Amino acid sequence: MARMGGQRRLKALAAPKFWPILRKEYKWTVKPRPGPHPAEFSLPLLLIVRNVLGYAKTGREARKLIGEGHFKVDGRVRKDYKYPVGLFDVIEIVDTGEAYRVIPYPVKFFKLHPIPKEEASLKPVRINNKTTVKGGHIQLNLHDGRNILVKVKDPRNPVEDKYKTMDTLLITIPEQEIKDHIKFETGSIAIITAGRNVGRVGRLVGLQRGWGRTRSIVTIEDQHGNKFQTSMEYVFIIGREEPVISLPEGAWS
Repeated sequence: MARMGGQRRLKALAAPKFWPILRKEYKWTVKPRPGPHPAEFSLPLLLIVRNVLGYAKTGREARKLIGEGHFKVDGRVRKDYKYPVGLFDVIEIVDTGEAYRVIPYPVKFFKLHPIPKEEASLKPVRINNKTTVKGGHIQLNLHDGRNILVKVKDPRNPVEDKYKTMDTLLITIPEQEIKDHIKFETGSIAIITAGRNVGRVGRLVGLQRGWGRTRSIVTIEDQHGNKFQTSMEYVFIIGREEPVISLPEGAWS
């Protein structure tokens, strides 16, 4: 009989290159469970607790700490050590009150950036798609697997439909209340989430439309006047005049 389903385990050599693991010392590593982020763009919670934050020395210790409910992801306690943590997720340590946000970072791809407690309840999310559901209401499909329903009074004249794909919403977590809406337009501040320019921050100054997002080219200008181009798929809007989230020192100053 043919094998059904995917592999339940992952070899260290086959793991994404940005994972902070010893590939030649250990044969196996933790495989992320299917969740809000793709495996190639996320980190299992166990690796964050053990390899990044250093709260455990072994996988067994990390699983115990996670199972006891010491860690929150986006405002909810997560007890699954395989839970995938990805772009702009907020990790909180319940006992100490520390909070970190996963942000793109040059070369390293992902980094846990410490944030103040008041910022831990906010999260920027990108609108990747939108659909019309029963009753004429608008469903916004976000980059982290969330869906937000926008109620429409008159489907023939949906004045509430002011959101477009690639726009960014600033929401509360875990309630998912929309606090701000930042449009994908010239002059907005963006951070690059992948590619050779990952982690760079600048102002959107140009857009050359192509066939789909991956073939559309965006021109970004950083604080020093340097311009560079990247795929529209890699652009994430994070502010108008100033970023709505804190960034590492030197990223935007």
